[in-house]
Amino acid sequence: MADDKADGNPAEEVQVPIIEENEHKQAEVPPKKNIIPGKFFQVKRVSGLLSVVSFVFSLPVLSSVIWLLYMKSYDCEWLFKLPSLQIGISIGLICVFFICNAALFLRARMQMVGIVVVMVPLTVMFTIGLAFLGANSMENRRIPATPLWFEMKIHDNELWSNIKECIYDTGVCRDLALTSTKLKSYDFSKKKLSSVESGCCRPPADCPLQYVNATFWEKNDQMQTDSDTYNPDCDLWKNDRDALCYDCLTCRQGYMKALRSKWLKLGVFLVCMALLLISSHLSLFLVTMWELHVS
Repeated sequence: MADDKADGNPAEEVQVPIIEENEHKQAEVPPKKNIIPGKFFQVKRVSGLLSVVSFVFSLPVLSSVIWLLYMKSYDCEWLFKLPSLQIGISIGLICVFFICNAALFLRARMQMVGIVVVMVPLTVMFTIGLAFLGANSMENRRIPATPLWFEMKIHDNELWSNIKECIYDTGVCRDLALTSTKLKSYDFSKKKLSSVESGCCRPPADCPLQYVNATFWEKNDQMQTDSDTYNPDCDLWKNDRDALCYDCLTCRQGYMKALRSKWLKLGVFLVCMALLLISSHLSLFLVTMWELHVS
């Protein structure tokens, strides 16, 4: 009996510290982080939706490339070397499309790199769009297709001499004369003319000339002209179909207006798409960071 008690005491003394040690180890285990499944899946859903939206916003950029590459250049536009600029912008937009979609795949691994890479071309795209729209802080006479650049080209007499011959060769005024042979003065005044037809094929509306046909106008002696408001283009008008108003300032302005309209539309498109893509990618970046925090 004594031996049994003696043998039992040491066994009890050994078991106590083992239990205490196990309890101490269990106490040191850090608590698991609680994850709210509902919030996580909600963030995941928003992230997926923004990824789809960003991809959809990039599709018009690719469509504009097809439009720029296959759109017919305006009459005599090649004299300004604008078709080469058109091709350069198309290549740039292709790069923007691929960079924007590559950033969607990089966002899960390299969030900061992805957002920086995508913001650089979008900022350039936005700046070029503002220049085409004529923003004072972005515009420069040396940047092609901006309003100031077109204004400078209007006063280039050597360039205008070539443009004038090119416009004549296109037969714009000849076609206007053929389609207006049976029109009276009132009917012709209601006819919708293009900016080139209005500026080059007929005299300015404020000139003291009487309508005979689309390309022939007689001076009205009964009309009085005020020297302060008299338009110098009235003296430049000639009934010769080889001359007409090709030397008039209104012809230059009308042609530049027709040429500039395409680049203004492109500027509006670039600004709008850049803002949409910047907004969608910034939102996606913020949601991605939130997603990593929640998970």
